[in-house]
Amino acid sequence: MSGLVKAKKYDWKDSNLALFGSDVEKNVKKESAEQEPAWKNAGSQVGIQIWRIVKFKVQPWPKEDYGKFFEGDSYIILNTYKEQDTDQLLYDVHFWIGRHSTQDEYGTAAYKTVELDTLLDDVPVQHREVQGHESELFKSYFKSITIMKGGAETGFRHVKPEEYKQRLLQITGNKQSVTVTEVPLNKNRVTAKDVFVLDNGLEIFQWNGEECAKEEKYKAVQVVQQIRSERGGKPSVEVFDQNSDDGSTFFDHFNDNEDDDDDDSEYEDNDNKTPELYRLSDSSGEFEFERTKEGRVFKDDFSSKDVFIFDNKKEVFVWIGKSASKSENQNALSYAHKYLQGTQHPLLPITCVKEGKENKFFRSAIAA
Repeated sequence: MSGLVKAKKYDWKDSNLALFGSDVEKNVKKESAEQEPAWKNAGSQVGIQIWRIVKFKVQPWPKEDYGKFFEGDSYIILNTYKEQDTDQLLYDVHFWIGRHSTQDEYGTAAYKTVELDTLLDDVPVQHREVQGHESELFKSYFKSITIMKGGAETGFRHVKPEEYKQRLLQITGNKQSVTVTEVPLNKNRVTAKDVFVLDNGLEIFQWNGEECAKEEKYKAVQVVQQIRSERGGKPSVEVFDQNSDDGSTFFDHFNDNEDDDDDDSEYEDNDNKTPELYRLSDSSGEFEFERTKEGRVFKDDFSSKDVFIFDNKKEVFVWIGKSASKSENQNALSYAHKYLQGTQHPLLPITCVKEGKENKFFRSAIAA
């Protein structure tokens, strides 16, 4: 019976993203964007700004928590920057979907992303990010990413000692990016390639897998220090190395053994890494979506009069031609989302680029 009340993993994946697409963009006006309190000073200076969606509203995320995300929530992240030799402000706007985020939350995040783009005169490059499958650009904003269980209704401050809930944190990554994720309290989750922190409230245990990276160890130490600091230095700390004599005793401190229901294996990429290019066109009077190329893709394969969806099996790019119709433009990201639903890699990040304003990631993805 417990399965009936568990949060459904990635339930947003099967949605048609009804709030996103033509109906949304048709009704979003700059005046309404200017009336959104959360957008005050949005994009006014270089840097990162983050908002969380709570009950259909956009709420600023505390700066001290940048890089931390609840898996039950959706967020909007705005990166404002300048390129060399120019004073013009440029933007990347991402909506990030937690694996247990509700349809209301990610739908609102998608809607508000369009609104923010409108407010900033369509200058931003739009991105869809999914927990655990974030783009390299998104990960580059943070020294590390921490994923916490729960959502908007979950508090993570001022917890009394008797209320500490045992949890297991997995630290995984490399020089470029390290992610800290709260995972099911299951001994089977502990693997040699990562570092794990078992938080028992006033006892903290760090376990270093024999194949772990030094960056993972370093981040684990930071995580442990932060937990101790938040609890007034009271918790004791013990470190275990997998290949040492006491490595196995780490598992003696597990009090529970939650079902491991967070396996993403069903969404792993298949062996087919061949790039594909699709055209979205309404030139015939109705929408037509067709594959136009398989294999190496070149700049000349794109036509200004249409929208193209380029899937290189690592990321999906939506390319909007200068002469694309309004309806093609409005439905582009929605079609990319629908396209991914039918693939074996539905969680890939999506990036929208406009002809003549392609970012470096798109340029490097297509053959020279």
